Amino acid sequence: MGSKIDLNETIISANTGLDAIKRAPIVEQNTGLKCLRIQDISQNKKYEDWGFTDVTVENFKKFQLKKNDILIARTGASIGVNRFISEDCNAVYNNGLIRIKINEDKFYPKFIYYVLQSESFKQHINAIAFSTSAQPNMKIRDFLRFYFKDFPLREQIIIGDFITHLDDKIELNRQMNATLEAMAQALFKSWFVDFDPVIDNALAAGNPIPEELQVKAAARLALGEARKTLPPEIQALFPKAFVLSEEMGWIPEGWEVSTLGNEFSVEMGQSPPSTTYNQVGDGIPFFQGSTDFGFRYPENRVYCTEPKKFAKSGDTLISVRAPVGDTNIAKFDCCIGRGLSAVMHKSKSKSYTYYAINNMKTYFSSFESEGTVFGSINQKSLKNLPVLSFSKAIMEIFDIYVKALDKKIEVNSNQIENLTNLRDTLLPKLLSGELRIPEAEQLAADALN
Repeated sequence: MGSKIDLNETIISANTGLDAIKRAPIVEQNTGLKCLRIQDISQNKKYEDWGFTDVTVENFKKFQLKKNDILIARTGASIGVNRFISEDCNAVYNNGLIRIKINEDKFYPKFIYYVLQSESFKQHINAIAFSTSAQPNMKIRDFLRFYFKDFPLREQIIIGDFITHLDDKIELNRQMNATLEAMAQALFKSWFVDFDPVIDNALAAGNPIPEELQVKAAARLALGEARKTLPPEIQALFPKAFVLSEEMGWIPEGWEVSTLGNEFSVEMGQSPPSTTYNQVGDGIPFFQGSTDFGFRYPENRVYCTEPKKFAKSGDTLISVRAPVGDTNIAKFDCCIGRGLSAVMHKSKSKSYTYYAINNMKTYFSSFESEGTVFGSINQKSLKNLPVLSFSKAIMEIFDIYVKALDKKIEVNSNQIENLTNLRDTLLPKLLSGELRIPEAEQLAADALN
């Protein structure tokens, strides 16, 4: 250990993929065959979300994605981003990507993949990228001239598996969060969009079901004993009939159509002077728009020493400029720029606020398609969006049901952040030889306990 090698010494082949227009076009119909593209890697899309394509048998054999392949974007804004293929896929790749196949007799593919995640590799890509018509590109021979520290195969395996273990924990938490949020969203939709408890009450009372809701009512009846009803004391909180509203169609009797401005506090952002921004932690976290949004919480990247407008911890952040309607939750008190608004329901329910705003995507999308180059929504339009007003008791019960799910999401999100920071701290030290695996394992154990 100690000498340096370049990527060219680790591979048995490096090739670009099929022509994206002539040989592997994306098609609408389900051909059973997928094509991996740059955007699939840069957006971290799952296999099932890749586009379908249609290629010849010969091209499929030559360009099929196989276990331990590594794909690297060779052009565009995402140049250098890469993806590891963990198993054989019924898929090919197009010519926006380079595929490298590792010599597995001497090198561990997952270790090489993590080498390509390093900051030094990103610096190498920046150094070799050249522009044609303002589009960054790189040549395979230049890409393969990236040098890094050599390790015996056994140590490569240990390092690769250690970092993989951290990544697996991160991914498991992400999957758990997606499941938990889907559960909460399903409950919100059942109560406040589909009005399932009201339909159940109307059916039980023999009250008429409006024509527009009869399909939903029939679906509820078809469930038979499998239909999940609420405990009687909670079910009784919901009305048992519907009334027609001008703004939102049929709504539960006793509920009212209100506006977002009446039911939520709304704080529109204002951008401080750019001279007050920094990335060294001076001041408080500052979010100009949705750039730093994550799955649920934004990433603290920019800070501001002279904040103008604030979001409080727990507020739902709404992007009021393209993309209009993207949401996150403020993890801490923070400063918001003119691309964001901060809202909180008058009940102070963080959970209801978040899911209610997320359910307004249809309204927000209309402000993306009004003929302007960049979509936006102003304070007046935001406050005038229609929302439902209903009893405090129902709100409190919903909050009880969902708060536990949201708390678990918060815990998982914190662990994701800790694991990500740990991985990003340990990886360069392991790749440089500064840190050995026993030391890294101890640091990981200390950080996670």
